[in-house]
Amino acid sequence: MSVSAAAIEALMQEHRTFAPSEDFVRSARVRDNSLYEQAEQDAEQFWAEQARHYISWATDFDQVLEWKLPFAKWFLGGRLNVSYNCLDRHVQAGRGDKVAFFWEGEPGDSRVITYQELLDEVCRTANALKQIGVRKGDRVALYLPMIPELVVSMLACARIGAVHCVVFAGFSAEALVDRITDSGATLLVTADEAWRRGKKVPLKQNADRALVDVKHEVKMLVVRRTGGEVEWRQELDSWYHELVPQQPPLCDPELMDSEDLLFTLYTSGTTAKPKGIKHTTAGYLLQAMYTHDLVFDIQPDTVYWCSADCGWVTGHTYIVYGPLGNGVTSVMYEGAPDFPEQDRLWSIVEKHRVSVLYTAPTAIRAFMKWGDQFPGRHDLSSIRLLGSVGEPINPEAWMWYRDKIGAGVAPVVDTWWQTETGGIMVAPLPGLLPLKPGSATRPLPGIFADVVDEAGKSVAPGQGGYVVLTRPWPGMLRGIWGDDDRYRETYWSRYPGCYFAGDGARRDEDGYFWFMGRVDDVMNVSGHRLSTAELESALVSHPAVAEAAVVPREDALTGQAIIAYVTLRSGFRERAELAEELRAHVGSQIGAIAKPRSVAFTPDLPKTRSGKIMRRLLRDIADDRKLGDTTTLADPEIVKELQARAHEERYSSE
Repeated sequence: MSVSAAAIEALMQEHRTFAPSEDFVRSARVRDNSLYEQAEQDAEQFWAEQARHYISWATDFDQVLEWKLPFAKWFLGGRLNVSYNCLDRHVQAGRGDKVAFFWEGEPGDSRVITYQELLDEVCRTANALKQIGVRKGDRVALYLPMIPELVVSMLACARIGAVHCVVFAGFSAEALVDRITDSGATLLVTADEAWRRGKKVPLKQNADRALVDVKHEVKMLVVRRTGGEVEWRQELDSWYHELVPQQPPLCDPELMDSEDLLFTLYTSGTTAKPKGIKHTTAGYLLQAMYTHDLVFDIQPDTVYWCSADCGWVTGHTYIVYGPLGNGVTSVMYEGAPDFPEQDRLWSIVEKHRVSVLYTAPTAIRAFMKWGDQFPGRHDLSSIRLLGSVGEPINPEAWMWYRDKIGAGVAPVVDTWWQTETGGIMVAPLPGLLPLKPGSATRPLPGIFADVVDEAGKSVAPGQGGYVVLTRPWPGMLRGIWGDDDRYRETYWSRYPGCYFAGDGARRDEDGYFWFMGRVDDVMNVSGHRLSTAELESALVSHPAVAEAAVVPREDALTGQAIIAYVTLRSGFRERAELAEELRAHVGSQIGAIAKPRSVAFTPDLPKTRSGKIMRRLLRDIADDRKLGDTTTLADPEIVKELQARAHEERYSSE
């Protein structure tokens, strides 16, 4: 491979810098480089100190790390219970009356749940699971909306040593079959129905359909959410509201070894079966608490809101285990951010005086598209810090988030991590590091990452390459459920001794990481390897554009041509002149090689129910191919409209 093809070309430049304000620094948790220095001097000793600081151990560990590439074991000899760390110890310290969750239901119902109340409910549910027959080491699938019973069920499993597998409630029956079958779950906790944009989603019905194709017996525990009618298996199904309240509110936590399995979580593959990522007890809990505490600069009065869903790892780590482990008050919301109106998120921020908000770039760009008037209706002055998660955030979305939601002063902590890493890996410590719009800054203390070329050599500052992690970390995945060979091949075979993240990035002269998306999304245009993230960022930097996605189309002359799909901000209309203006804008921002061959306007982009853009379907449309799997689409009508527009050639072309 030639040198030019060996790395991803990094063409975008961003020079704005924002130092933390004096007011923020005054109370910031981290204000010097001592944590970085300690981790550099002795990483194992550093993690041992963090483990003893954050975790309450029933039995202290006697070995920090056993590393037999690619398998790690952390804090060997240690025994603990995650549920105890998230609940009991806070209650025992006299904080039982502190609010654990302000919960908001989509229809407008709400609950306030204290740590004592949450502990009682978790114990009752744990006892109910035991009555059903669940034992330590058994697998339990959870297919629930964003209601308190989802968090309760996760913690109840942790309390008795059962392994939970949360399945996103937007997934189909087919996806549920795969996950129950692969994990061997013997109990499914679900709900009669869920609310989504005012409509009822038939979860129990989906579950019934799924279990027809599962070859082993699976019992069900069903939460009544809407009161909708459901079919019933008399011997196998139980109502949560009948079984749980009759249980005693005391359940001794099961002592677990540090490396006992806490949960599996399946990443949805498009060409192969989903991978069941394994996370164990102590290392994962430490990664969740340590990163949550320091990246979000948690204060005693913090009201924290991660707007993700517990069906994804973000919800596991930054709704459940990190915040509860740290004894923080959180907000939890059931529904869509635009129901019943497009200011729903901001009304919740105002109501509960949220001080830390953690959400996704796709959501931020949607807020931009809807218009400034919606956050403008509400008092957002409680916001102290903002976070971004899920994919690289483009600089203009970063600036809008800071200016319109953070009043131009709240730090924006962009975070890079994966299901596999368990917690945040690259992010700023906001009281210490100056921020650059679009950069996740530096690896956290104790995390060792590099950007390398095809041969595995570190690239020069400013050059694009592939992200690798060069040392084990406590929250790392412990493998793929039932498939060690796939684990080795997927993550450890490309660069010997290093974890291959599958993402592209460049690192600037200050050591800051600028993530460029999945390497699978890199396009090869006339011999130049271009990042979709940079191209999309250039489009969104135009004042008319709220969101953009670019994909390659096969081209006889250039190898691949760039096709751009663009959603406009409120107040702009689709027109051929604007399409040409956007092509020119990308050329001026990046260079002529990056100008899209065509620009297609669309009212929205095809996304999964978790908000990720399905570029695979856009590639199918661009190349006029039969569409791949569309079962996880949030709105299938968008794809039909894009196909129709492509057929009519209603886009500008070179």
